[in-house]
Amino acid sequence: MKSMGIELEYALEALPPLHAGICESPDIDREIIVGGRAIDGIETITSFVYGDSEAYASLLEDLEAVREYDITTTDDGFFCYLRRDLGADGLSLLNALAQETVVVVPPIEVGSDRTIRLTLVGHPSALTTVVEEVPDGIRLDVQWVSDEVTVSGPAVTERQTAALRTARDVGYYEIPREAGIETVAAELDCAVSTASELLRRGEANAVERALEGDRSSR
Repeated sequence: MKSMGIELEYALEALPPLHAGICESPDIDREIIVGGRAIDGIETITSFVYGDSEAYASLLEDLEAVREYDITTTDDGFFCYLRRDLGADGLSLLNALAQETVVVVPPIEVGSDRTIRLTLVGHPSALTTVVEEVPDGIRLDVQWVSDEVTVSGPAVTERQTAALRTARDVGYYEIPREAGIETVAAELDCAVSTASELLRRGEANAVERALEGDRSSR
């Protein structure tokens, strides 16, 4: 068996409505799908979303495909239970991933940069079929391949990278600090709580990736 980490990037015109809403909202950073299944064209998932629950709920209310949802808020974001109709585009992607010997390993990261990052485990030939059968309008990039059954670490999202770069540019990381989180939020045109969350998650993910790279080089 092999493991493969992939990144799917939607073309703007192919982006599903809910994913488009995540990308457009300044109050939602990313969604982590921790479990789910699809039966007869209906997808049921549980996810954790880093962002504002009311902003996300407003997206769901506007979508006819949504059958039901339930949201539970936490300090960092919220959990969401969601049932929705997949539609033709969603079924095409699902069929590409649903090879007989391939397992999609949670978590699945839905980013605000039009990407989905996930890990697949299966026979090499079946993983190759996944790469070949991804629908039009989606770019697939193989991030890594391993001969072992494993999963990838968290990625620094595009919005987190933008927040980190903005914080650096305004002097947030200078010693002594030249600007506070309020300045970062103003530059990003978002709430202070959102800017703080973006920096905190971005810093944590960047550190984790750096340490992973250090371990792999030893």
